[in-house]
Amino acid sequence: MSVPLDPWSRLRHATRARIGLGRSGDALPTEALLDFQQAHALARDAVHSAVDFPALTADLAPLTCLHVASQAADRSIYLRRPDLGRRLAADADLPRGDWDAVFVIADGLSASAVMDQAAPTLRACLARLPGWKLAPVVLASQARVALGDDIGERMGARLSVVLIGERPGLSVANSLGIYLTWEPRVGRKDSERNCLSNIHADGLSHEVAAEKLTWLMTEAVRRRLTGVALKENADALPTASRDDRVIVGLCDE
Repeated sequence: MSVPLDPWSRLRHATRARIGLGRSGDALPTEALLDFQQAHALARDAVHSAVDFPALTADLAPLTCLHVASQAADRSIYLRRPDLGRRLAADADLPRGDWDAVFVIADGLSASAVMDQAAPTLRACLARLPGWKLAPVVLASQARVALGDDIGERMGARLSVVLIGERPGLSVANSLGIYLTWEPRVGRKDSERNCLSNIHADGLSHEVAAEKLTWLMTEAVRRRLTGVALKENADALPTASRDDRVIVGLCDE
């Protein structure tokens, strides 16, 4: 009986994890080592790079966009002081209105995720929300998830929807997350919001993410809550959306 040259090859097609890498003496083979170093560099770049907010604003035209910052004055402070990334800077100027929802695009921990995924995901969502009273889109720099609570409270929105760059890993550096909070206000707990995670080319598509999010938004308004008490009903979603589950009450900053 013939033995496959690489018995791990079939399993590698089923996962993005690094399995069966082999060895060269006491070390990894050169190809596996270089692949790991490249993935690590992409993750570091995602964290330390800045979102091109002017380009993102142009991409979202003709939507009205407002730009705010957190109390973290720069990237170094942002990474060392997560608490400052959860509150708006003192000079933040936001209009207040009678809005059903405010969409916040936050840089988070991956600039590449925001640049690659945020605009198409937002457009897919807006196409599914006819008749909703939506606030201007808020672009937030040096932002953590909970900054959406401060923004939503100041603007008087019933829902805050935060699209944010997720913490990059060694398989995906440009993954976007979405966090939904009913009646946002400073001090909301992570268990009081819903999360859609892993929005990227090899994960949740923009269209499926939008389908799930708008279902959750509709249910949140109807039931006047989000978080652990609001769970996805797969039977109510289109067939194409049912394979990817909603993560509830998880906050990946």
